[in-house]
Amino acid sequence: SCEQAECPVIHRFTEGMYIREIFMPAGVLVASKLHKTQHPFVIRKGRVSVRIGDTIEELSTGHMGITQPGTHRLLYVHEDTVWVTFHPNPDNLTNLLELEERIIQPFTPCLG
Repeated sequence: SCEQAECPVIHRFTEGMYIREIFMPAGVLVASKLHKTQHPFVIRKGRVSVRIGDTIEELSTGHMGITQPGTHRLLYVHEDTVWVTFHPNPDNLTNLLELEERIIQPFTPCLG
């Protein structure tokens, strides 16, 4: 029952690839979705502290990484941040619900 921050997503498609870009404003706490696939990401702009499991890292503009299946992140956004992910899309789907079903594992976070 907490206030939801506005984090707009831009969806781009190229031959064989789905590119997902999210803007996260400074000062928010963001819980990522649970990822099904391995895929690259890049921080195009900004600075965040990222918790994955028991590890916390500070990442900033230009950072490139690989998301592993089963990854679920908790981010504190220090500066306005643009985070971009790149997903294989061999059949060139453009239906966002189908794409999300392919790359994101449904879950219900338990905050207590």
